[in-house]
Amino acid sequence: MSENFEIIKCPACQKEMTKVFVPSEGVNVDICLDGCGGIYFDNREFKYFDEQDENIEEIIKAVEGKTFNKVDGSLPRTCPVCGARMVKNYASVKKEVQIDECYSCGGKFLDHGELEKIRAQYATEEERSADIMKEVYDTVGVEIKRLEQENAELRAKRSWMKKLFDKMIYG
Repeated sequence: MSENFEIIKCPACQKEMTKVFVPSEGVNVDICLDGCGGIYFDNREFKYFDEQDENIEEIIKAVEGKTFNKVDGSLPRTCPVCGARMVKNYASVKKEVQIDECYSCGGKFLDHGELEKIRAQYATEEERSADIMKEVYDTVGVEIKRLEQENAELRAKRSWMKKLFDKMIYG
C-alpha cells in the first residue's frame, strides 16, 4: 500500500495526527502532536527510521518541547488507515518493545518513546539481521537437535525390536 495523504486519527487517543514530512526519505510520518505523541508509519516507512544511523531530525523537531498525554497501551487499537484491528508484536527479536501492527495494510503505530527505544537496540540493519539469524538458528537448531535425538532413539528401538523378532522367528 502506498503512502496515505488523508488526515488520520491516532489509534491510541483518537486525536487528529499531524503529517511531518521527512525530506531525506520523501515520506510523511503521522505524529499525534496534540495528544499522546504516538507515531504512525504507513506500510514500509518504518524501515527508514528504526536504526541509530537513520535520520529522524524532523520527527525530533516536531515533538521537541511538547508534553503528551499517557494512554493505556493494553487496549485494542484500530488501524487509522484501513480500519482493521491492530496486533501487538515485538519490534525485534530482543522482545523489549511491543508495537501495534496492521496485518491488512502494513501500518505500524508506536507509542511515544518507543521509537527511541527501538533505535537504541541496533546501530545498523546488518546488526538487526545478524540478531535475527542467530535467533532463527538457535530456535531451529534446538528443534533439529531434538528431532535428531528422537530419530536416533526410534532407530535404536527398531533395531532392538528387529533383533527380538529375528530371535523369535529364527531362534
